[in-house]
Amino acid sequence: MYQLDTSIWIADGEAVPFFTLPYTTRMVVVRLADQSLWIHSPIKLTGALRSELASLGVVRYLIAPNQLHHLYLAEWVEAFPEAPLIGTQQVAKKRKDLRFDYHFEDLLEPAWQDDIAQCLITGSPVMTECVFFHRQSQTLIVTDLIENFRPEAFSPFKRKIAEWSGVTAPNGKTPLDWRLSFWFHKDELATHIRTLIHWAPQRLVMAHGEIIDEAVPHLLRAFSWLGKDKLTAPTD
Repeated sequence: MYQLDTSIWIADGEAVPFFTLPYTTRMVVVRLADQSLWIHSPIKLTGALRSELASLGVVRYLIAPNQLHHLYLAEWVEAFPEAPLIGTQQVAKKRKDLRFDYHFEDLLEPAWQDDIAQCLITGSPVMTECVFFHRQSQTLIVTDLIENFRPEAFSPFKRKIAEWSGVTAPNGKTPLDWRLSFWFHKDELATHIRTLIHWAPQRLVMAHGEIIDEAVPHLLRAFSWLGKDKLTAPTD
């Protein structure tokens, strides 16, 4: 685990296969103003990782931002039973073996709102994802909304697949299949993206791929298919 900025850390985990591609895993840890820890997209919990977290504070919240990021939730719930588990309705439905304390669809005023803003990305019948903005470090935290893999992380054949899907650095964007699923709800998605742009993040961190230091220009490029006028319209 390494410190990214003030009160925010990154932990990179092992790769997991997804549609034959090796998807690296990444967890974001934010220390809130009350010194408790907010854990985004938990990776495999090791003894070393648990010790590092203990040195930072008490784990207070476990965040499952979309239905794809659930593989290691059970071990975190067991290790930190006092920490509420929060996720989308889709991931809760997928993991009926776990008790979710809150759904993002119903959590309009989360306890962390002074430290971290959030936006639920809706409009796709395929997946809903909650995106976050850590105010102090001006970091936008996404999961699969943008993926930005190093091309050399793939074999030549799989690299072609990743490039075709649009998820390779330096111009990574939403994976093609999820992108297409918004086709009849572009206005709804554009409203959400304007919110992210309005936050004026300086840095963009995603679960899969290279961190981006110029977040707003990248958002404008990654979602240019929605239409420039939709992205630059006043925030609703």
